[in-house]
Amino acid sequence: MKTKQQQPLFFFSATFLLLSSIALTTTTTTTLAQISPTQSPPLSPQTSPPTPTTTVPAPGFSTVPLVPVSPRGAPIAAAPRAPTIDIVQILKKAKRFSVLIRLLKTTQLINQLNSQLVTSGSGGLTLFAPEDSAFSKLKPGFLNSLSDRKKVELLQFHTLSSFISISNFDTLTNPVQTQAGDDPQRLQLNVTTSGGSQVSMTTGAVNASVTGTVYTDGKLAIYQVDKVLLPLDVVLPAKAPAPAPGKAKAEKTKASSSSSSSSSDDGSDAGEGKASPTEGSSSGYGESKGMWMSYVLVLLVGVTTIIS
Repeated sequence: MKTKQQQPLFFFSATFLLLSSIALTTTTTTTLAQISPTQSPPLSPQTSPPTPTTTVPAPGFSTVPLVPVSPRGAPIAAAPRAPTIDIVQILKKAKRFSVLIRLLKTTQLINQLNSQLVTSGSGGLTLFAPEDSAFSKLKPGFLNSLSDRKKVELLQFHTLSSFISISNFDTLTNPVQTQAGDDPQRLQLNVTTSGGSQVSMTTGAVNASVTGTVYTDGKLAIYQVDKVLLPLDVVLPAKAPAPAPGKAKAEKTKASSSSSSSSSDDGSDAGEGKASPTEGSSSGYGESKGMWMSYVLVLLVGVTTIIS
């Protein structure tokens, strides 16, 4: 049993222990709140969570537009793709067609041929490529003597507007039409095959043969030939242009008028130079008749004088 002196001391000790326990509990709670990263302050019923300002795209989703937009809002057209096949590059890799390459570039025909290869609906191209030794067989200065138009025609005469495989040359119909034109006399190209893989050609000016395949891919075929395919239109003199129908008729009428005028002038000159036979005979007859009348008149006068 505690005495009266011990009661205040006991009460004071109990109060101190209670306050110490409360302080220790508060300190521990605060420390745990500061250490835990997932602890968040409690939300009041009236407070809503903040709305995020940015949206994170899902993995693999691109935010870049596929078609860029111009400043005016119109889509920018994609740049055209460059030709996937370049004839000049193919010929360069073969290392025996430098003269042909130079002609294709100087005439700018190479741009047209490359464009035809990428044109939709094009049936492809077949090119007969004379090697450098074939050009060396030409007469010296022959290429330089050709005009630019004739050079283009010469190159086009080596080009067909369709893909022809080596096994399909026997399906061609002679004369074969080239890109140079369809004149059967001056631009004729006849192709014959034998043995399945031997192809010969004649132009009327030269006979040539296919000596190898340079390139083929189902769209473009380039075959090596041993001679330059010279069309007759390049070898023969140029044809004189036919006159226009109206002009030819006028010249014919003018020539007829000149011929008629010449004949008329000759006739009048002849008339002025001498009398016609009829005029001569009439004049002689008149003179004879006058003389006989004079004689008769003199005779009558004499007879009358004698009688009287």
